[in-house]
Amino acid sequence: MRATAAPEEGNKVRLSVEIDEAEMDEALNEVIRRLSREMRVPGFRPGKVPRRVIEARMGGPAALRVEAIRETLPDFYARAVSDTELDPIDQPDIDITSGDESGAVSFDAVVQVRPTVGIPGYGGLVVTLPDLEVTAEEITAHVDRLRATSGELAEVSRPVRDGDQVTIDIHGTRDSTEAAGDDSDLDAEDFLYEVGSGGVVAELDDQLRGAKVGDIFTFDSTVEALGHAVSFRVLVKDVKELVLPDLDDEWAADASEFDTVGELTADIAERLRQRHVVQAQMALQQKTVEALVELVTEDIPDQLVVEELRERIHDLNHRLEGQGMSLGQFLGATGRSEDEFLGELRAGAVQSVKADLALRALVVEESIELTDAELDEELAAMGERLEMGVDQVREQLERAGRLAAVRSDRRKAKAMRWLIDNVDLVDEEGKPVSRDDLLVNQGEEDSQ
Repeated sequence: MRATAAPEEGNKVRLSVEIDEAEMDEALNEVIRRLSREMRVPGFRPGKVPRRVIEARMGGPAALRVEAIRETLPDFYARAVSDTELDPIDQPDIDITSGDESGAVSFDAVVQVRPTVGIPGYGGLVVTLPDLEVTAEEITAHVDRLRATSGELAEVSRPVRDGDQVTIDIHGTRDSTEAAGDDSDLDAEDFLYEVGSGGVVAELDDQLRGAKVGDIFTFDSTVEALGHAVSFRVLVKDVKELVLPDLDDEWAADASEFDTVGELTADIAERLRQRHVVQAQMALQQKTVEALVELVTEDIPDQLVVEELRERIHDLNHRLEGQGMSLGQFLGATGRSEDEFLGELRAGAVQSVKADLALRALVVEESIELTDAELDEELAAMGERLEMGVDQVREQLERAGRLAAVRSDRRKAKAMRWLIDNVDLVDEEGKPVSRDDLLVNQGEEDSQ
């Protein structure tokens, strides 16, 4: 078999394939052997049906040859794709050009292939990272949260403010006549509520701020879970504030492993710095991909977007099934319509496809290769997950035609690593950031 590929308009390739007569004869004989086993002809055992009988049953030699060509073309097409190293993204349009009656067989297959995109300026990308410095406000907030675990509630006579714990009686009445029913699920007495938490409806916090014990107020709000408006009546019965313990060495020794406030705050500052570093590392990966994607200006084939979208929906359904939830229930819980949700998924799919194409382009631009040792390492990792040997994994991937995809994925991963190592890093003020500042003390990070 011989195959050549020539570009066509619309990001398509014409694959011209010629199958030698000997190969075609062998394919025809294989079809005859299969039909001989499968046909049930009186007087003949399975596998012993003569060719002339098979030809007669199929409608003659020409019909039998047509059947052989029909069955074997997909295999010859797959071989031709592999030999020419094409990357099809759609089903081919196949046309037999000669040999449908006798001799060698030739066919053309026009197929859309994965496009090559440009990434101009990829060598000068700049990524902005979040600030690595820990502010005094962050440290104070962290210390106060720790103090709050040993704080005590004390009654106050002043007006309510955020953070106070108030005891209220709350009664809700459905306004909609279409939503008539028992309102008991909207009533609560001696309900303890933290002001500013947004735990009921936003309007409740607005009304409570500045209120005093004994105040009664009403307001209307739309409760999303019910899908309609509710009229609320609230009585403020009690107001308490959280009194924090004194910030001294005695408290620090009781609340932590440290003897002094200074040692405790120094440890908190270091932990917060390590957290900032981890967040910056995550931002570096994400923003590098986003910057690379912005370089892609070509139109993306819809086939790639649809396939990515299909995989995302499949993965989501699988996760939801594991949680005992349907897609409809998920949409209801998130307050989104199906069209809105699909629009979000599609936008993400487009970005993912562009990132994939851009990384493929970077592999070519930087001549990034995968060594045999690196491939073996990847196959070993796959084998460990699947509890299979490396040779078994390789054999299965080759049989499924997926080994090239594994190579491609590993090359893209190396391209991503190259890009991360070569983008310019700045902080939010535009000042350069050293990669040394992104190193994490793994021991301390693990202890968090």
